[in-house]
Amino acid sequence: MSRAGTPAAAAPRAPVTAMSHDGRGVARLKGKTLFIEDALPGEEVAFRLLRRRRDFDEAQAVEIIHAAPERVAPRCAQYGVCGGCALQHMDPAAQVIAKQQTLLDNLQRIGGVTPDTVLPALLGPVWGYRRRARLSVQSEGPGRVRVGFTERYRPYVTATELCHVLDPKVGELIAPLAELIGTLSIAARLPQIEVAVGDAATVLLMRVLSPVNKQDKEKLTTFETHHGVHIELQTMAGEAGESLHGESVRLHYRLTEPDIDIDFQPMDFIQVNSEVNRKLVQLVLRELDPQAGDAVLDLFSGLGNFTLPLARVAASVTGVEGEKGLVERARANAERNGLPNVAFEHADLFAVAQHGAWAKHKYARIVLDPPRAGAREIIGLFPRFEAVRLVYVSCHPATLARDARILVESQGWRLIHAGVLDMFPHTAHVESIAVFGRS
Repeated sequence: MSRAGTPAAAAPRAPVTAMSHDGRGVARLKGKTLFIEDALPGEEVAFRLLRRRRDFDEAQAVEIIHAAPERVAPRCAQYGVCGGCALQHMDPAAQVIAKQQTLLDNLQRIGGVTPDTVLPALLGPVWGYRRRARLSVQSEGPGRVRVGFTERYRPYVTATELCHVLDPKVGELIAPLAELIGTLSIAARLPQIEVAVGDAATVLLMRVLSPVNKQDKEKLTTFETHHGVHIELQTMAGEAGESLHGESVRLHYRLTEPDIDIDFQPMDFIQVNSEVNRKLVQLVLRELDPQAGDAVLDLFSGLGNFTLPLARVAASVTGVEGEKGLVERARANAERNGLPNVAFEHADLFAVAQHGAWAKHKYARIVLDPPRAGAREIIGLFPRFEAVRLVYVSCHPATLARDARILVESQGWRLIHAGVLDMFPHTAHVESIAVFGRS
């Protein structure tokens, strides 16, 4: 491999010995750590220096002198330029192994804990899996528009025609979308598109900074009909969009074992990989092992992805979520699925003093799925719940490890199982699960 603009023969070389948490190769050069993008452990690479830091330097591989067995040819022609993926040069199975090692290293280094058992990774499709995304739009002049993810090193949208990780219903529309927007009167006033793919419908929520005229609406309507998508226009950031025709399409996804149907809106948080999410829900239910008489607590419950399936088997489930809109839609989902034994509460789970009556009850089992910041504040309340089983779903292994240390050292939990979910193939994102029981 070589990259234009960097003569490989003149570039410095380094042996790569490890992989960092963000998917870069790690080398040591003249006593200083060097992070090299697009390099794998076991390789010798020629590199181009990108940045010098006090404690480390950053570089990009420009030629692979000796390739690792895990190296594969990236599928995307824009890989290395587009910032959407970081690991397409690595075999998908090897990606999972590396992420599993990242999880275990964090648990040991930060948390001082090791699971009794490492769970098999939850796997799913490695291409065309992403059903939620935010695409950027960049106008380059009359009739010239880019749609996609931003570049790695520059604040520009990558020039591409399709995306292999997006659901094909959208990934194959990148070029047609760019062509469409280039014909609109508001091409320079349409900065982003929220992508939401449900089981039966696909919504493209377009952020518009100026009103669309009649001709624009006609073009958008034609695009909808031809490509089988639904376009909504969002005029205020964070607010719901408006359909071109006055009626919004229903977005939903169905879980199995147990059977649950969940409605969502285009900007709602949902797990991006539908197959892995179905397997995750089943794993959470199996590991939490709720009994018929149990009261269960679901923290950071969102739309009820875990809460509602749990309600099929537990006596009662309380879901607690910090976003009011999600709480309202979760309650509607519970009613739609005929689950009277569910209560959804709104609370800021990062401000313990504000918690209401739900926090004073006892719960036999707890599941939580916090954001990257983790759950340090709320786990301080766990002793009062007197739970015997805890399942923690994490999107950031460092904060999971930090919280695991608190649970084990201060509250007497034991880390029984831990493992990774291949929720985001070809990215360095590590989604994981940890199961705790009483010592």
